[in-house]
Amino acid sequence: MEQVNGDTLAAARKVIAVHINYPSRASQRGRTPAQPSYFLKPSSSLSLSGGTVERPAGCELLGYEGEIALVIGKAARRVSIEDAWSHVAAVTASNDLGVYDLRYADKGSNLRSKGGDGFTPVGPALIPADAVDPAKLRIRTWHNGHLVQDDTTEDLLFPFARLVADLSQLLTLEEGDIILTGTPAGASVATPGDVLEVEVSTVDLSSSDGGLTTGRLATTVEEGTTAFADFGARPMVDDVQREEAYGSREAAGLAPVDEAPGAGAAVGPALSPELKAKLESVATATLSSQLRKRGLNNVSIDGLQATRPDRKVVGLARTLRYVPNREDLFKTHGGGFNAQKKAIDSVNEGEILVMEARGEKGTGTVGDILALRAQVRGAAAIITDGGVRDFTAVAGLEMPTYFSNPHPAVLGRRHIPWDTDITIACGGATVQPGDIIVADSDGILVIPPAIAEELADDCIRQEKEETFIFEMVQQGNSVDGLYPMNTEWQARFAEWEAGKHND
Repeated sequence: MEQVNGDTLAAARKVIAVHINYPSRASQRGRTPAQPSYFLKPSSSLSLSGGTVERPAGCELLGYEGEIALVIGKAARRVSIEDAWSHVAAVTASNDLGVYDLRYADKGSNLRSKGGDGFTPVGPALIPADAVDPAKLRIRTWHNGHLVQDDTTEDLLFPFARLVADLSQLLTLEEGDIILTGTPAGASVATPGDVLEVEVSTVDLSSSDGGLTTGRLATTVEEGTTAFADFGARPMVDDVQREEAYGSREAAGLAPVDEAPGAGAAVGPALSPELKAKLESVATATLSSQLRKRGLNNVSIDGLQATRPDRKVVGLARTLRYVPNREDLFKTHGGGFNAQKKAIDSVNEGEILVMEARGEKGTGTVGDILALRAQVRGAAAIITDGGVRDFTAVAGLEMPTYFSNPHPAVLGRRHIPWDTDITIACGGATVQPGDIIVADSDGILVIPPAIAEELADDCIRQEKEETFIFEMVQQGNSVDGLYPMNTEWQARFAEWEAGKHND
């Protein structure tokens, strides 16, 4: 059989792809279209078998979809369904690759998410269309040698002839154009180093004539090294895209919706607007003294600096723990939708993500893209006792980040992101999910939620007393007996306070 070559790719002026066409995929997606819908892929996305595809730098979700590709043999314009198949020259294997990280930016066009160079490998062989029954073809996909897709064209939602006829109603299908006909269930996500293989064949390869096959279309995934420029859309994903890319929440490593931290409920007791306002009104120095009166002397997160030292931050803690890097464990826990990304992508409005990095300053624990994602989700702040990458960009965000130092290195140098929403240590303090974090220019405090209301009220009273004492010292009074106040000064304070209320 003829092999797909450079001439085949050069002849394709258009690459047209169908969204959903296999019942198994429709069931997985939870929607069955009444009519076919399409999108265009640039001809520059075409590539040959045996090549590589780049997962762009900063992207997480490179999705693969094994598909049967139709190669148009003669121009088709307003053809009937009965005549449509005669306009197809051959079928071959294809892999409809794309990055879910950019779907948000495409408004449904899929141009950036699925149009990258090398995102449409085809081949290796062409099966003549007149030698097969289009309803008796088989499509299979292997991911690192494991069969992950296996379906036939027997019960397609939209048979191939219907696709050709439908498209030809409005546009001319030209010789060499390629139509990708949809993918069955089982499509998922590939990471750098993975090998993807797709094969199209007649249903019965064991028939007397041996059947027909394209052979396996092989593509190896590589990690991109060139970052996206800041003048265009940058990669961004959430749990919805992860579920779409992997095919299910379970396959993506996500908790069921009713258990997921990002499902709407904050971790721990609610921080009421009234309590939050009280805590925002008092200084951490005052809170620290009141905590000390209650025997809590080890509740400050120490040794960090802030990107926004002028900000006052109050919120509930979410936690993330890093453990020291061990190369074999980093392979299983460091890539993909790891604990770091889970923590970032489940933080809720007003929550503060606190990271345990063991005070290790020799690598970054968060960079600009993940910090931006936390800000987009409404996080009040990020606190880490490790380093920060992309410092200038992180410092430019509205959301404050508290950190030990800038550092250019990535996680794998010193850390593995291990687990989330557990008790951790950060900057010398123990932090539990649901603890209340208060941070200002004086420092960062961890407040047990059970005492927060009483603590806030006592702090407000203390600050009123200190305002009175400050005024008395300004008037020339000695601090002896005034600071702290003895009985006489307490009485005078009561009169001063009553006067304030009457003003």
